[in-house]
Parts: sequence; structure tokens; C-alpha cells
Amino acid sequence: MENIILSPNKYIQGAGSLKSIAKYAKKDAFIIADNFVMGLTEDIIKESFKNENIPVFFELFNGECSKVEVNRLKGILENKNCKIVIGVGGGKTLDTAKAIAYYSNIPVMIVPTIASTDAPCSALSVLYTEEGAFDEYLLLPNNPDIVLMDTEIIAKAPARLLASGMGDALATYFEARACERSGALNMGGGLPTKAAMALAKLCFDTLIADGEKAMFAAQKCVCTKAVENIIEANTYLSGIGFESGGLAAAHAIHNGLTVLEECHDLYHGEKVAFGTLVQLFLENAPMEEIDEVLFFCKNIGLPTCLEDLGVNSIERERLLEVAKLSCAPGETIHNMPFEVTPEKVLAAILAADNYGGF
Repeated sequence: MENIILSPNKYIQGAGSLKSIAKYAKKDAFIIADNFVMGLTEDIIKESFKNENIPVFFELFNGECSKVEVNRLKGILENKNCKIVIGVGGGKTLDTAKAIAYYSNIPVMIVPTIASTDAPCSALSVLYTEEGAFDEYLLLPNNPDIVLMDTEIIAKAPARLLASGMGDALATYFEARACERSGALNMGGGLPTKAAMALAKLCFDTLIADGEKAMFAAQKCVCTKAVENIIEANTYLSGIGFESGGLAAAHAIHNGLTVLEECHDLYHGEKVAFGTLVQLFLENAPMEEIDEVLFFCKNIGLPTCLEDLGVNSIERERLLEVAKLSCAPGETIHNMPFEVTPEKVLAAILAADNYGGF
């Protein structure tokens, strides 16, 4: 079995890096963004392409990453004869840009304006129906050609989004470690490389070292060195770590929590953070490790118990449904290095809730 690491071709990060976007694009570009992000970034992007004397075309993204929207934008791109597609904004915009590039067989540049998940570096688009219901996962043959992070813009986003990104990134090392122990395959269909495991561990170490400091800055919408480090951890270190290391219980428990209506307004990383605590109880991790994760979550405002998730009435029957969905066939929880059952997951949820709620 081969060892495989997956990564974007180029990762660029810095304050004001959007001003250099044309220098990295190098081709006639097709830019998509929603109305808010377009207003925030269009003038900066136009100036960059003007300075490089490269044509650029802008089109508003309608807000839903659907096949209809992908095909609409693909048609406009082909009419303009653009050679690269650039998505600027949040997750659905970026996933749409990846899908357009795939179906048009051209390069894609991803320009996040938030650091709330590790998805920007991944070879995946999540497609929805026009009504917003989940449609399918579009597994892409390649990671994005370029990921560009303007930390000055990202630092101005709500601090809760940065914390959510840390919650998502928090799971990276523990899930990769579980996959390494079990011999489970990563997202590329191979075993993790030593580099992937080192990046996953660096991701966790960076969160512990700089996460709380970054939140103090993010709450004031300023970019410090700690914010820079956390943006890299949330996006690149976690992105490479989860794709090349593998997913395990934490993300499966996140998926299980979606059955609870109370959790629908939470961000992805907020649910993953609690899922990480549950995974640690599930695998009987050392108490020192559990404490480190618990106090990290508390210090940056991530959920550590069911009440924090909005679940005020703890009914075992409902939590068993969460556990059953977490253990559905094909779920990543089966990458754990031991047999997992809904009953074991339920026990771990109740234990983590009891400890995290003190």
C-alpha cells in the first residue's frame, strides 16, 4: 500500500495578499463572489489585474452551490473564454469555483475571506439542490491549484468563525492518529506519510500555543502574529492533515449531531469540537490530554457539553439516534483502531457531556 499526501499546488498567505492576486493568476480570470464579498474585494482585484494588464471578468454567485448554478457560471466562463476560475468568499462560493474548474478543465484559485473550516485546500465540493438540501459530494481528482489567504481581510470576519475553524482543526491530529493506529486509508486512498502526521501534530500544537491569543485579537478585528498562525493552522495544516491523515470519530459524531434540530444553527467546527472530546472518551485517552482539549475549548468559546450545543433536555433515546447515525455504514468512525458500536458512542457522549459541563 502506497503512502500518499495531498496538497494544493501553491499556498499563499499574508496581510494584503489579495493585492497580488493577478500576479499569481497569470491568466484571463473569471471571478465569482456573492454580493457582500464582491463589494468588499472587487476594487482590490480590479486594480491588481489592471496593474498586470490581464483581463478579468466578474460574476455574482447566487448563494447556492448547486448543479444549476455551476452550469450557469460555467456557461458564462466559456463565453468569456477565461483560463482560470477564482472563487472569493465562503465555503459554497469556493466549492462552486472548484466544480466549475473541474467541469471546464481549467485551473482554480481559492480565496477564502474567512478561516472557519479546513475545506479550502481540499479536493472536494459539496453540492446542494436549488432548495438548499444536500445533493452529493463531488470528489475531485486534484486539490486547488492556488489557495490565497489575505489575513487582513480574514481578521475582520466575526471572531466566532475563527473559533469554529479552530474547532474543526482541533480534530485533525486525533483523527489522523487514530487512522495511523488502525491502518485506515486517507482521502487519497493511501496511508499517511510522515509529513502528513507531522503537519497534523503541528496543527494541534499551534492551536494550543496561539488559539487563545488569536481570539483576543480577532474580537477586535485585528491581525496579530497569533492570528496569522491560527489562519494557517485552520486552513493549511488542518486541510493537509485531514485529507492526508484521515478522518475518524470526531467528524462522524458531528454528522450524528445533525439529527438534533437544536444543533442546526451551530457552525461545523463547533460540533466537531464536541465530537473531538467524545472521541477522546471513546478511545480512553489520558486524562491530561482530555483536560488540554477541554480547557482549550472553554478558553476560546467552543462547546464542551450538550447544553453548549443547545441540547437542554438529555434524553437517551435521542442521543442513541445520534450515536446510531455516527456509526452508519461507511462512516469514518469505523476508522478507529477498535470496534465501535452505537452503545459505546452513547456512553462516550454522556461521559464527555458530564465532564465538559462542569
